[in-house]
Amino acid sequence: MTQYLIYFNQQWVGDHTEEWFRGRGPLAMAVVNEIKAAGAYVFAGGLDEEVEEAFSADATSGTLTFTDGPFVETKEYLGGLTVVDVPDAETARMWAGKIAEACGWPQEVRRFKPMPSVQ
Repeated sequence: MTQYLIYFNQQWVGDHTEEWFRGRGPLAMAVVNEIKAAGAYVFAGGLDEEVEEAFSADATSGTLTFTDGPFVETKEYLGGLTVVDVPDAETARMWAGKIAEACGWPQEVRRFKPMPSVQ
C-alpha cells in the first residue's frame, strides 16, 4: 500500500456564504467516514485559518530558533489535508474526486516517498 496526501490551499476555497459552508460539512464527513469504512483512512483535518498564529522551528544555522508566524511569507497557505493508504494512484484519484465534490473546491494529490529502511 502507498500513502497519498490529498490537500488544498485555503485560497482555492473561494467566497461562499456561511450557509453554503455549513452544508458542505456533512458531505465532507460522509466521505471521511467512507474512507474509514474502506480501511484507507490515515488522517484528515482542516487547518486553522489564522495563519498569523503559526510558528516556525529552524535549525539550519546550527542553533534551533522559533519564530512567530509562518516560515515563508506567501499568499497561499495549506487549508486542509487527508492522508489515505491505498493500493494505487487510481484509488487515490477516486478519493480525491469524492473529497473535491463534497468540499466544493479543488484538491491536489501527491504520493509520499517510501520510508527508508533503517538498519
